[in-house]
Amino acid sequence: MRFPRITKLLWPVLFAGQFACGAAAFAERVDPNELLNRMGAAVQSTSYEGTVIRIQDGKAEALKVVHTVTDGVIHEKVVAQEGNGLEIIRIGNEVHCILPDRRSVLVEEWDDQSTLFSTLPSSEVRFGSEYDVSIVREERVAGRQTILVAIRPHDVYRYGHRIWLDTETSFPLQTQLISEDGDAIEQVKFADISLNKEIHASALAPSISTENFRWLNQPSRHVKHDIETLWESTDLPPGFRAVATHGETMPGSEEVVTHILYSDGLANISVFVATQDKATAAGPSRVGGSNSYSASIDGYRITAVGEVPAVTVEQIATTMSRR
Repeated sequence: MRFPRITKLLWPVLFAGQFACGAAAFAERVDPNELLNRMGAAVQSTSYEGTVIRIQDGKAEALKVVHTVTDGVIHEKVVAQEGNGLEIIRIGNEVHCILPDRRSVLVEEWDDQSTLFSTLPSSEVRFGSEYDVSIVREERVAGRQTILVAIRPHDVYRYGHRIWLDTETSFPLQTQLISEDGDAIEQVKFADISLNKEIHASALAPSISTENFRWLNQPSRHVKHDIETLWESTDLPPGFRAVATHGETMPGSEEVVTHILYSDGLANISVFVATQDKATAAGPSRVGGSNSYSASIDGYRITAVGEVPAVTVEQIATTMSRR
């Protein structure tokens, strides 16, 4: 029996209704905050291999990623599929950036727990009155069933997030950073992925020989934790508070730069206070979803930077003062 054409046209509507009902039923059973807690644990413990499409500033790049955690230590390999063939090999905090076109290896230290998901909420996040968190619907990403969780801010001082979580593992298969206008500023999406597979050591080794390459060690910065400072913002955006203050000596300099970290529990803003450098221009700058603003106050250079809207870093930078 052949279905009438009108019935075929209704199939997408009927299936959309089924998915909407499924998400509604799922939302009644699971707290979205609990899903995000599971996600934080999954990012730190899940082994995976796949292809990621990352979009920033309208430009897309494809990356092959192999990631595993052994005895709490991250082992990771990221290979650009286009351009100059950049490879990143990571063991713990030590990172080797292999630049084939320059026949060089840059050695750095990274503190981030995840190369791909540094902007996601951690398992310790407790959302206050600044955000709404909700389950939107079920969708398929990279051939797997996911639940879309939306984090919506209440004001213009922070970004929103959309996160597609694998229903079996709570691992994020797609993430979007959402602007004040509702547009995706940055996106990370798996095109294909294998989760919790056994990763052999050979899969984490460099794809090319680095024999006769130049090895360049990036100087480490020296950090003094939990120092006292007289600097503070006199007009912090709602929900933000100072959570840490460090003194940092930058490579090639003996000056101790004050680093104040502000957070609302999800968004983080770093404020750096240093002596005035005449060569440093004041004003805003932006890369992807990260905004910064520099200002000159009482002979000091104040720079605020974070993955927040431009209005937020400008307000904090221009209202810093000494008590």
